[in-house]
Amino acid sequence: MLDFEKEFSVEPIGEDEIRAAGDLAANQVLRNLPDFTYRMQNHSSVGHVYPACDNVQWTCGFWPGEVWLAYEWTGNPVFRHAAQIMVQSFLHRIENKIEVDHHDMGFLYSPTCVAAWKLVGDEDGRKAAILAADQLIARYHEVGQFIQAWGQMGAPENYRYIIDCLLNLPLLYWASRETGESKYADIARLHAATTLANSIRPDGSTYHTFFMDPETGGPVRGETCQGYKDDSNWARGQAWGVYGMALSYRYDRRDEYRAMFDQLLGFFLKGLPEDMVPYWDMIFSDGDNEPRDSSSAAIVACGLLEMADIVGGEAAEHYRLLARRFVGSLWRGYAVRDPSRSNGLVLHGTYSKKSPYNTCTPEGVDECVSWGDYYYLEALTRLSRNWSSYW
Repeated sequence: MLDFEKEFSVEPIGEDEIRAAGDLAANQVLRNLPDFTYRMQNHSSVGHVYPACDNVQWTCGFWPGEVWLAYEWTGNPVFRHAAQIMVQSFLHRIENKIEVDHHDMGFLYSPTCVAAWKLVGDEDGRKAAILAADQLIARYHEVGQFIQAWGQMGAPENYRYIIDCLLNLPLLYWASRETGESKYADIARLHAATTLANSIRPDGSTYHTFFMDPETGGPVRGETCQGYKDDSNWARGQAWGVYGMALSYRYDRRDEYRAMFDQLLGFFLKGLPEDMVPYWDMIFSDGDNEPRDSSSAAIVACGLLEMADIVGGEAAEHYRLLARRFVGSLWRGYAVRDPSRSNGLVLHGTYSKKSPYNTCTPEGVDECVSWGDYYYLEALTRLSRNWSSYW
């Protein structure tokens, strides 16, 4: 049992609450379909209301993922119909290479097109997801053994990867299973090993981004783009690490992945306020007047439930209890209850907050964020049934 679990007084979400939360979320997704079927949902809300956007952002896969989850929750064929319309948009995007020169193919294509193939046998979804996997491995560098996050390939100022990419790797494992070609999974394993070797500090905290030497392939330095500063701990990056290690362990049962999952989780838990929803960077605490990032709590809840499904036994019981506490806090204190206030699912997320030390573009601060909504509904779905993952 993790030592930190006993410090939290948040009540785990109950079965009746899970049903109520899932029903409310699914109804909100249904309410949003007229605005977000032929266009996508922006990465974050503006005044708690998502505007529509073209299918060009790295975050555009999360909204269709919510639609597939709502389809599973309700069985309503309207959700399937809308989601398969979106699959066509994603096929068009990858075939025409529209804003895909980055590593986020998993975020884009796992909850949309892999989900479509797994749930309803959508052949265009399968085709699009394999093309996306091809796009992702095209960003792999043998020198350093990593998938470059963004920027011109091989450029020294962008010879780096970021912690988020652990969530893109499941697309590659899936592609290997579908095609019988090991190259996808081989690259996923190498990238995961590079992340494990470099991106996690001795205390279990994480670097957002890590630079490699383009000549030798050796590690150079860790920095942040979206955290408060290079040596602080960006909450969402830590959450990506937790869920990412659970997914890596699912596909590759290495003891070091299981151990690192617990180390990352332990650091995350130590930095939480009383209600278990972190501030946007874990350097902050109560009294600092900084915004929360509810999406990080939802991501970690999904990571806990993923690992619980793998390991079983007493450890799984403790992971599930922690996940229920996270989701209980989100449901009671952060979920959108009034659709006239917001068209999102979860309030108080933070996409990108500027600080004197980071390089990010400030946007989506104390708003709903698309991935936060998605992972909240994924966690509810996991808690309600034996769920077959899109990842």
